[in-house]
Amino acid sequence: MKDPEPAEGQYVYAVIACAEPREFPARGIGERGDAVHLVNYRRIGAIVSSSPNIEYENSRRNMMAHTLVLEEIMKEFDLLPVRFGTIAPDADTIKERLLAARYQELTELLEQMRDRIELGLKAFWYDGAAIAEVVRDNETIRRMRDALAGRSTTETHYERIRLGEEVENALAQKRARDEEIILGRIRPLVHKTRTSKIVSDRMVTNAAFLVDRRNGIQVDDAVRGLHEEFSDRLIFKYFGPVPPYNFVNIVVNWAG
Repeated sequence: MKDPEPAEGQYVYAVIACAEPREFPARGIGERGDAVHLVNYRRIGAIVSSSPNIEYENSRRNMMAHTLVLEEIMKEFDLLPVRFGTIAPDADTIKERLLAARYQELTELLEQMRDRIELGLKAFWYDGAAIAEVVRDNETIRRMRDALAGRSTTETHYERIRLGEEVENALAQKRARDEEIILGRIRPLVHKTRTSKIVSDRMVTNAAFLVDRRNGIQVDDAVRGLHEEFSDRLIFKYFGPVPPYNFVNIVVNWAG
């Protein structure tokens, strides 16, 4: 017996300040690529497209489709991103459970995001560079390393563990110093800073900045200056503007 077709729903991407019905050129998530439009309530609205009420995988294709809609909307509006995969049963539920029920919260958040963008910066040490610096600058580590020369790994097992711990501590201190130098150049230029988890041994910082649009060029210049000053030991990956995921992410419980 053929499985029943999933019920239709409304996939929700974001909330914006807009009192009038709108349609947008972006195409919605999923194979159908439904039209993207606005569900309005008073002075705000939810960006939506029709969609089967299914659970979307966190695949690159789906995430990209979601992001492309937000990037299209960002050309004209400040927005509050809604968590990936959020599907409402229908437009009335969106109005009642999201826009009306949380109207004050959403309008206040939109005011906080007014004329602001998110920029991201990741910094990495060149492969092997940080350890070389630690060995060069730390006499204790150099002595411990030299004491292992010509001796078997079995004989020096615990000494090697202690050396590894010393190197790890020295790298943590170096990372903290380098990160503070980087963020110290940018914090005065931005409204808010968020740092996320370090995801590799070479990563120094993984930061996001909420920036007034008028200050974007100043942040660009600051990052350019960091690159020029530290290009011999650090790699910078700078990106944006992107939706302000790190500063607001609306989660909705339709049954609540």
